Amino acid sequence: MSLAASMRKPAAWRRAGPRGGGGGGGLRRRGAVVLLLALAYAAGMLMFLLAGRLSGGGSGVEVAGSSSPLQRGRRRHADAQPPPQPGSVYRSHLVFERLWPAMRDDATLAASASSLASSASWRRSMLMTSEYQNSGEPWMPCVNSRLTRSELPPSNGYLMIEANGGLNQQRLSICDAVAVASLLNATLVIPTFHLNSVWRDSSKFGDIFDEDHFIETLREHVRVVKKLPEDVLMRFNHNISSIPNMRTKAYSSPKHYVQKVLPKLLELGVVRIAPFSNRLSQSVPSNIQALRCLVNYHALRFSESIRTLADDLVGRMMKKSSLTGGKYVSVHLRFEEDMVAFSCCTYDGGLKEKTEMDNARERSWRGKFRRHGRVINPEANRRDGKCPLTPLELPSQLSWLSFRLV
Repeated sequence: MSLAASMRKPAAWRRAGPRGGGGGGGLRRRGAVVLLLALAYAAGMLMFLLAGRLSGGGSGVEVAGSSSPLQRGRRRHADAQPPPQPGSVYRSHLVFERLWPAMRDDATLAASASSLASSASWRRSMLMTSEYQNSGEPWMPCVNSRLTRSELPPSNGYLMIEANGGLNQQRLSICDAVAVASLLNATLVIPTFHLNSVWRDSSKFGDIFDEDHFIETLREHVRVVKKLPEDVLMRFNHNISSIPNMRTKAYSSPKHYVQKVLPKLLELGVVRIAPFSNRLSQSVPSNIQALRCLVNYHALRFSESIRTLADDLVGRMMKKSSLTGGKYVSVHLRFEEDMVAFSCCTYDGGLKEKTEMDNARERSWRGKFRRHGRVINPEANRRDGKCPLTPLELPSQLSWLSFRLV
């Protein structure tokens, strides 16, 4: 029985059929149309599924697992990622494994006196090429006649700063703080150190530097005190955070401090600036630059405990470098979490490393690396030489330059 014949007419249609004439034929035509539409849909779906499986030169249809080698090769080529450019990927650990036997043999050969003598001679000639030879112009100290001494005028108030960053940034911040205190004719309170979120060193100024030497060296140029006087603290309920923080942009000019900070200092008698890293322009009057030099090379002397440890290390290095006349090279590796995270470089730690570095960037810089338009390209950073050397890379390079590691 056909589909049209099997469809039952509704009662109303059966009653209306004799009056309408041809009602049964119309129903059959509608059934045929429905059947044709169903068949057309099925045929279209079948053609769609088979269209992508037709072989390029044959008439057959590709069955799963029966594609030709040429077709499989084309698909693999389309899916494959382009190879990274040379120097884009960290492979030093693989290079080290391959070269370690040769490095070990070289170290064994260098144990003889003749090898040591020749390597030392070679190293001296390499380091004394025309590019590095003394030009005959002696180094001149940056502290000279530009730094004048005169009686200090009455102080305009107290300046407090918070030195943030690593030890080098903190040292530069102290130099800038003395310079700003001179610009404002302010009394500088011994700087405090920001508790870094990475190494969490709670050391105070006196733990690292000699406070008394610092104050005495600057006595004729800037007033320095170890803490705020009691009467000033009482005005702010002994709460340092209640003292207005004059937030300053990086590399602000001396004019900015005179126009923006000085009025507040005269009004309140004390101001603080936190953070203070890189908050003074490099372009300053010569007398202010000379004051920076005085701080960096004379006033900032390490504490006695650090100087004692340093003397022991230097003596040990000179003793172990007797074959080169006591000369040695000291390297600060600086392969630390914050440095690696800031560089946005990748090494051989995979997903775990990426997660840890993403978290470190967020802890220290809170969204700086996730801003709109910020592109992080670790491969480009490595090609450009912006990736910190690992504890494996640096000793390897020094040993290839014939330096003996101790």
